[in-house]
Amino acid sequence: MPRHPLGERAMTAAERQARYRAARIAGTPVIRTRRPTAPRRRRWRDAVTALQAEYAAWLEALPTNLHEGATAAALQAICDLDLGKLQATEPPRGFGRD
Repeated sequence: MPRHPLGERAMTAAERQARYRAARIAGTPVIRTRRPTAPRRRRWRDAVTALQAEYAAWLEALPTNLHEGATAAALQAICDLDLGKLQATEPPRGFGRD
């Protein structure tokens, strides 16, 4: 997402470079922030666990008159799945980010 201009218009490359050099001369510390991202392996395990938990919550929230229906049977089958093998699956590493 692009930044919004600080003034009336966007700075030129020369203005941006002059501002950078002036800040370095003045001793202004450089602050760079990055959003921490979890490794793909952890995001995968968390997603699998969260999805099964959502289906379990959905099953618990079903009205009593729907406990014998096809929806409840499908939700129960999902909740009964052993996801250990799926969670142990390692997704491929990509582009040096993992």
